[in-house]
Amino acid sequence: MTNKIFAVFNNGCMTVISFTSRVFNYFVKYFSSKSVQYFIGLIIGVLAIIVLFLPSAYVVEEPGPTQDVLGKSSGKYVINVDNPNKASKKAVSAASGLKPHSKNGKLLLVTVNTSGVPGYEIPNIYAILSWFDSKKQILPREVLVPVNQNASDYKKETNKQMTSSQSSAQVAALDYAKKHLDVNVKNVKVKMHIDDIGGPSAGMMYALGILNKLTGVDLAGGKTIAGTGTIDNNGKVGAIGGIRLKMISAKRDGARWFLAPNSNCDEVVDNIPQGLNVVSVKTLDDAYKALEKIKAGKSIKSFKTCNAKM
Repeated sequence: MTNKIFAVFNNGCMTVISFTSRVFNYFVKYFSSKSVQYFIGLIIGVLAIIVLFLPSAYVVEEPGPTQDVLGKSSGKYVINVDNPNKASKKAVSAASGLKPHSKNGKLLLVTVNTSGVPGYEIPNIYAILSWFDSKKQILPREVLVPVNQNASDYKKETNKQMTSSQSSAQVAALDYAKKHLDVNVKNVKVKMHIDDIGGPSAGMMYALGILNKLTGVDLAGGKTIAGTGTIDNNGKVGAIGGIRLKMISAKRDGARWFLAPNSNCDEVVDNIPQGLNVVSVKTLDDAYKALEKIKAGKSIKSFKTCNAKM
């Protein structure tokens, strides 16, 4: 009886094993066929395409437009100065050591176009392709944007930074004009207008633009001079982001001189576009005196420049 039961059990096991083997061989044969391989490849390809076009967790920075702070934006002057005490060009020139120039120069603020921030999302494929472009910079989004910040909050934050930058530029410029240029700034009113530019990095150039408008003297001496840097009420120039890309923008738009925050020198070194002279500045006074020397035709050897740290 026991032998019969064992025989039946053994036959059952063999039947199950045989069936399982046949099923396995069937699937091996089925999935080895070219049609199924093509189907699997198609599925993988579709999934890969979907992933490539999903929103990226990275941002892409590239050289942006420049703007002459002495010129107009959308038909309006970027800087308007109402100075009821305005001295003559001759008087201001005597006080500042500068002479009026027949050709008006340009003072360019420089920007970086940033894609991938809230409201300007990019697909993964754009971030991947940008990695191979030397004129672009790839950063994790959280480096620039707080986690979970939406488009509305991001825009409010950058606009707030720009407004604060303009306010500090006015305070620093008027204080400098009063203390160093002997200009009466009582009842002076400054209005500023700029479109689609956020952040604090144009502060120094705004301050220089205000001084230019306040005195009526062409501080650029007929040249095109670009620069970047935050500024506080005391005239201290601070570091900014994307300076390598901003130097590219400056050179592209005709600048031959560039004023850079001293605190950005590590990034400036080895990244200066050919033909662009970069001057290192720590304060508004440094920047103003640099403009004086540029206007006087001094060579780059006479300026403070960025040097590599040993």
